[in-house]
Amino acid sequence: MLAVAGFLMVIVFMYLIMSKRLSAMTALMLVPLAFGIALGFGPKLGAMSLDGIKKVAPTGIMICFAILYFGVMIDAGLFDPLINRILKAVKGDPMKVVVGTAVLAGIVSLDGDGSTTYMITCSALLAVHRRIGIHPLILPAMAIMQNGVMNILPWGGPTGRVMSALSLEASEVFVPLIPAMIAGTIWVMFVAYRIGLKERARLGTLHIQDAITDTTATLADDEAEKLKRPHLFWVNLGMTVLLMAALVKEILPLNVLFMLGTSLALIINYPKLKDQQARIATHAANALPVIVMVFAAGIFMGIMSGTKMVDAMANSLVSVIPPSMGPHLALITAFASLPFTFFLTNDAFYFGVVPILVKTAATYGITPAEIARASLIGQGAHLLSPLVASTYLLVGLCGVEFGDFQKYTLLWAIGTSLVMLALSLAIGIIPF
Repeated sequence: MLAVAGFLMVIVFMYLIMSKRLSAMTALMLVPLAFGIALGFGPKLGAMSLDGIKKVAPTGIMICFAILYFGVMIDAGLFDPLINRILKAVKGDPMKVVVGTAVLAGIVSLDGDGSTTYMITCSALLAVHRRIGIHPLILPAMAIMQNGVMNILPWGGPTGRVMSALSLEASEVFVPLIPAMIAGTIWVMFVAYRIGLKERARLGTLHIQDAITDTTATLADDEAEKLKRPHLFWVNLGMTVLLMAALVKEILPLNVLFMLGTSLALIINYPKLKDQQARIATHAANALPVIVMVFAAGIFMGIMSGTKMVDAMANSLVSVIPPSMGPHLALITAFASLPFTFFLTNDAFYFGVVPILVKTAATYGITPAEIARASLIGQGAHLLSPLVASTYLLVGLCGVEFGDFQKYTLLWAIGTSLVMLALSLAIGIIPF
């Protein structure tokens, strides 16, 4: 009953936001509450919701100050030279811009953190996309697809979870998957190329001199020009590089680093308290919708976990595998990882479901490492799940609707996983 309720709840949620009958924020809170009450958990829902909110609070804090930090950097003009250089490199060609977006997202994704990838990619390229007139859903689609491939890095999250759950080494799980990741990246670049060609046919190619002039005008109206701090360019660049290096090295927690970075950015660029308050007030409008979405997702996840719907969903999915399919359990795991990692959190899947699959697979001679690799294939589409907090940051930065974004990107993202699976089967790192 709990499993059925859990799947039904996710389906109802997805329907409501994709049909635009409710906003994602409202649905994230009201749908689980309604199901929780219907299942008889009414008195406990408050505590469950609070537990979920506590778990996402660090992410919410990080997103708040990250938006403030990069907002201040944009105001100060840190990314203006980069935008103009990119425009010169792509020569106003929408296809080159789209492919360049995927390349940049892949490079930044090497740090293993989706939030950082989205913030840097959007900060550098959002103005270029808007100036040329590229469809607003393309930038977030390219960023999340490439990040989905790079999310398999051992420090990215899911690989670390599955290695710890099964007591495996990176050499057993991650290293064999590198060819599949390369194949996934090639697929993303192919998608970027095809989409870029369509945008080129729709928009044409801008004259580069006009593009630079118009971009400068767009970025620098009279009010914005007063906020520029060109004399502090190298200071801001050095501070941002140090911040990114500290993120990769994990010198301090991500949220603490962005809190400190925001404080320094405000003091250095806008020493007057009045100017600091104005910058915070301006960018709070961008930060608030994303933050409330994250805390709403906390209620959703808290109720799913507290009612044990997640556990029941996991067990029911494992139980439907017939014994005759046992020898193909690695392949089944790869296919199942798509819905598993979409409807469940990574924690629930890798700590709850995968160990059960490993025990079953052992009776058929399939090793834990092979199941572990197969379980990571679904990461190509995982980041589009409504349970991933960083995705709300991405849609917030790009100013698009979550449901529209899912509908536009989901099939392409599933294609990433299928390409990775095909190569994995071909070279034998996942047994058929």
